[in-house]
Amino acid sequence: MYIFGYGSLINKYSRNRTGNTGKSYPALVHGLQRSWGNVDGSYPIAPLVVKPGQGVCNGVLIEVDEKGLRDFDQREHGYQRIQITAQQIELLENTQLTLSEPVWVYINNSALPPCQQFPITQTYVDTVLAGCLSISHQFAEMFVETTTGWQYPYQNDRHSPKYGNLAGVYDTDRKQIDILIENTISGN
Repeated sequence: MYIFGYGSLINKYSRNRTGNTGKSYPALVHGLQRSWGNVDGSYPIAPLVVKPGQGVCNGVLIEVDEKGLRDFDQREHGYQRIQITAQQIELLENTQLTLSEPVWVYINNSALPPCQQFPITQTYVDTVLAGCLSISHQFAEMFVETTTGWQYPYQNDRHSPKYGNLAGVYDTDRKQIDILIENTISGN
């Protein structure tokens, strides 16, 4: 079975902090809207959320077994796991993957906007965009363009990371990330 990761799970180093996964496949899922949100107050940050709706969301399909699914259910507390259909999924690499097994995504329909107490944090953005950049620069650009809520409170916490699954982010990534989000953040 598969999980569709649309945020920190795009980054293989971050997802490996939770459990073992199989292969991952870059994909688009139609019918999902991604935004920044305050999930349930248990996170010190505003993570990403998706909800069903008009739109398209890029991310990765992550192969998991039953144990892996339980591990990710625990990591994604505050979210509801729902199944998406193969018809919603557009694979971005030329692969012979047949989606006959369930594909799950973690959604949250009741997330509040980020606020000063639960801001968008740079280390979370770094983790997600480093994962996107490992696929391609265009994939990272699409992430920025298709994610709403950049206008909410934003905190650069690189000097004292608030995000607990920060992993796989290198200096070269940070330079590219700063360029990718500079216009997005300053334009809001």
